[in-house]
Amino acid sequence: MSDHDSPKENAPEKNSAELEAAADDLLAKAAAAADGEEGQTEAEDTRTEEEKIADAMAALAAENAELKDRVLRGAAELENLRRRSEREKADAAKFGASKFAQSVLSVADNLRRAIDAVPDDRKDGSDDVVKSIVEGIEMVERSLLTAFEQNGIVPVNPAPGEKFNANLHEALFEVPGTGQPAGAIVQVVDIGYMIGDRLLRAARVGVAKAGEEGNPGAKVDTTA
Repeated sequence: MSDHDSPKENAPEKNSAELEAAADDLLAKAAAAADGEEGQTEAEDTRTEEEKIADAMAALAAENAELKDRVLRGAAELENLRRRSEREKADAAKFGASKFAQSVLSVADNLRRAIDAVPDDRKDGSDDVVKSIVEGIEMVERSLLTAFEQNGIVPVNPAPGEKFNANLHEALFEVPGTGQPAGAIVQVVDIGYMIGDRLLRAARVGVAKAGEEGNPGAKVDTTA
């Protein structure tokens, strides 16, 4: 090999050494900078060990309070959900028969109308056939009312002279010249029913008309 070719062959080795040295220099500078930042950070924290412990305990206490608050809120939500579920379950058991009862109220009405339609002089036993029919209808009516009662359904059957109550009664008409105070119930057209503390159907009634001789008083308010 000639002397002329020697510098060219050594050039790559020289460049590689230079690059390696430059890389080492950069790494050293980066390490020094990191050490400087760490030292600066440590220098800035001038708290004593007691203060550090107190701050850590305060942070833990705050975190514990937050977790306790979350637990209490979750427990309250679960309790509300439990109460709501129990209430809905109780309402379902108490008022579950409402829809069915409403559909058969007309049956009870028709049974009573059938009994009332028979003249009194035919109910005294003079006609055995009519008597048997009336007794059969009355038996069916009693069975139906017993089924109602077993499901918490009770009748609303105001007596004549009872004061009209728009929360329980529905006024279908006013009757003049009854001698009763205005708004007094003088006739029950259809018995009403309640299920638990809810009105299933208002009693349909006729009330005494106001503003006539022998029947003083203002016009009755028939709105609930």
